[in-house]
Order: sequence, then structure tokens, then C-alpha cells
Amino acid sequence: MKLVTFTTGTDERVGVAELDREIVRDVTDLLPDGGGLLAAIESWDTVRPALESSAGPELPLKQLRLLAPIPRPRRNIFCVGLNYHSHVTEYGSSAYGDGSGQPKQPVFFSKATTSVIGTEAEIDPHPGVTSEVDYEGELAVIVGVGGQVWGYTIVNDVTARDLQHAHRQWLLGKSLDTFCPMGPYAVTADEVPDIAALEVETKVNGERRQHASLKDLIFAVPELIATLSAGISFLPGDVLATGTPAGVGLSFDPPAFLRSGDLIEVSITGLGTLRNRLR
Repeated sequence: MKLVTFTTGTDERVGVAELDREIVRDVTDLLPDGGGLLAAIESWDTVRPALESSAGPELPLKQLRLLAPIPRPRRNIFCVGLNYHSHVTEYGSSAYGDGSGQPKQPVFFSKATTSVIGTEAEIDPHPGVTSEVDYEGELAVIVGVGGQVWGYTIVNDVTARDLQHAHRQWLLGKSLDTFCPMGPYAVTADEVPDIAALEVETKVNGERRQHASLKDLIFAVPELIATLSAGISFLPGDVLATGTPAGVGLSFDPPAFLRSGDLIEVSITGLGTLRNRLR
């Protein structure tokens, strides 16, 4: 099932997207207490049958403004750095790398909740704060009850490389407002039987910059979840971005950072395409 959070005006609604018919079935009234997708994830075993069989109002998909599937996560987005062999190599040979090589344990950081935006929303370039805005297309896991994988979505881990380098940590450079485009859909786990079969692709103005198979992850999703949950309790609706492959802007000579007006499109097999433009 592909779920969306959308608006036709001021209200946020939740719908089930049927891409073959190009419609969204509005299922908001079937959710507990109008709590949005987070509420659906929390009580998934109860609400799923109703969502699957609902004949709720049908709306044309193209006429809706899609928000991030979870517009306001409960807490920061969990993220993983340096999780593709190819990206470790390119990052290590850049001016930003420290030559430490492939990590022996997952490298975790987070992105602030206020960085989250939906597909087609504009990314703020933050002039005067950063001049080195970069892209990172990633598969993101949406966690369900008990730390189980509930589903998947796409994240663009937008990064201010100069801030990342200057402050010697990743939180600030990763968390500027609008620096976490997410969506367009939240796809339930049953639609993705084999993560390793997925491919991620990032294009900038139609030019392919990144393309890799998820089988190239250094640390697979079960290991990432096990490592985090050994001491941190997952909450239903938590989002975990799994890392980006080679081809980010900093790897070019000279670096190909984003410029105002650039269109970034991140696609993953079966999960759709996340589109955002740098304002």
C-alpha cells in the first residue's frame, strides 16, 4: 500500500494512492483521532483492513499537494553516513574526508525535524549561511511498533558541506530548514519483499549523478536497526535514512554543488520519485 499525506487547502489529510488510476482515496476519517499517518502506524494491525477495503472519496492525484508522508516526525531523523563502499572512497579522497576508510561500525547522525519538507517543495539555499549545498539520495526506513520495519520512503539528505567541514560534526550542516525532502509516498513493507533488489538514482537537471543497488550497503537495514535499538527505544513512525551512494556533488572536480533553480530528482525502484528544486 502507498500512503500519502496531502492538502487541498489548509487541512492535512491521509490517503491511499492508486498510481495505476492516478487517484488518492481519502482515508483520514478512518484513522484514530485524526492523528495522521503516525496514528495509522501506531495502530496498523487495527486500521489496515479498513484502509485496504475503503471506498473513501477519490481525488485526482495530480491536483493534490503532497506533503512529506510524516510532515512532523516526533523526533530527529536517524541517519547513516558512509554506508556505501563507493561513497566511502569518494568522500575519503575529497577535501572533506579524514582518510579513516571504511567504518567498522555504522556512523550515525541525525537531521532536525524542522528540516522535513515534501516532494515539489522548494529547498532553501540559505545564502549567507552556506555556499556549498549538496544532495544525497537515500532509501529511508519507517519503523513500526516494536522496532519492526513498517515501510519505506525516499529522503534527500541535503547537506551544507562547508558547515559540515567547518564544525567537524554533521548535525548542523545536515539540519538546516528544508534540508530533508521526504516522500512522495510511504510504501508498506509488504510491497518491498527484497531491499537488495532496489536501485537508487539521483538526477540533477536531468543528468544522472547517482545510481546504485541497495545490495551495496555496507551495513544492511537489520544491522542498523539492531545497533540503534540495543540502547535506544524506537517509536512508531521513526525514520531511518540508510546512506547515499557515490556521485554526490563534492566528488566532482571541481565540486558540483547545487545552484539556485536546480531540480533534484531521487528515484527508488517501486517507491516513486522525490522532486525538489533549489530556490
